[in-house]
Parts: sequence; structure tokens; C-alpha cells
Amino acid sequence: MNDLKRSMAGCTLCSDLPLGPRPIFKISSRVKILIAGQAPGRLAHISGKAFDDPSGDRLRRWLGVGREQFYDDPRLGILPMGLCFPGSGARGDLAPRDICAQTWRSAALASMTDIELTIILGKHALAWHLPDQKRHTISQSVMKTFSINGPELVMPHPSPRNAMWFKRQPWFETEMIPRLQQKVRELLD
Repeated sequence: MNDLKRSMAGCTLCSDLPLGPRPIFKISSRVKILIAGQAPGRLAHISGKAFDDPSGDRLRRWLGVGREQFYDDPRLGILPMGLCFPGSGARGDLAPRDICAQTWRSAALASMTDIELTIILGKHALAWHLPDQKRHTISQSVMKTFSINGPELVMPHPSPRNAMWFKRQPWFETEMIPRLQQKVRELLD
């Protein structure tokens, strides 16, 4: 595990990224809850911490955990599809580069054998973890995975850019978040 983490942290495959490579992830052999996201944002790149931005504030609230537990508890892991900030486009951050997941994802997932819950954020993570659902809308995938109550839960990305989705889907906050928080409590207590 330590060799893998060092290799991932030192990755320079995408040396042409606008802000340069700065892999950001949090893996451990003790991970029980894995957050499978898209890629770090600009603020996370600057701080060197995943979800160190308003998206992270919302995600921590959804999970029912504080900032310290989110970053310090080895049972909470973070493995984005792209380990580095991909840059910004006209409609937000660019998509994670495929080479990152192709190079690191399988080995990283194989090193975390105690995962009991994977929280899938966004369409790129959805396509990797649940390829049979990649043609569904995020709303459909959220409802399906929460109704099954299995080892994967699909959630919208907690970005403020998704404010309209949250307004159109009030059931997510009122019905799904309490269920998620209960599951997180069960796994971390």
C-alpha cells in the first residue's frame, strides 16, 4: 500500500495540466467508506486537500461527519477518477483525464479490501463503478441505488453548480441524506 501511495502521489503523467500535476487522494487499507469523485477542484489543488471547498462542506454535511473526521479517519477514503485538477472550461472544471483511472484506479481499489460502501459522485465515477447505469440520469441512478441499499450509492456532485438539481429534487435532501447519514454512522461507530 505505501509503495502504491508514493507512486500515485509522485505521478507526473499529466505534466501539461494548467496548474501542473498535484495528485490528491486519501486511501488506506482500513477504508470502509470510499468517496469516488471526479477530480480535485482548483481550491483543493491549491490546498492539497480533497473537497477543501464549498462542495466539501456540503459533502461532509451529507455524510454527517466533521472536517477533522473527514480528513483524519482512515476508514474514510477518497479516490477521484482523476487525481489532479484538470483545469477549467466554459461550464466548470474539465473532465478528468482517462489516463489517470487507467493507470491507478484498479490497483488503488484492489488495495482497499475492507470497503463496505462506495459513494459515487458524478457521471465519470458512475460510468466506471456502475457502467450499466451510465445511460441513466443521475436522479434515476440515485433513486435506484438508494432503493437497493447496496454497497454503492450514487449521489449528485455536491458542487454549488448543481444548485438547480437540488432545487428540483427536494426528495434527495429530505429522504436520501438521512438514510446516508444512518449508514455512515453504522459503518464508522
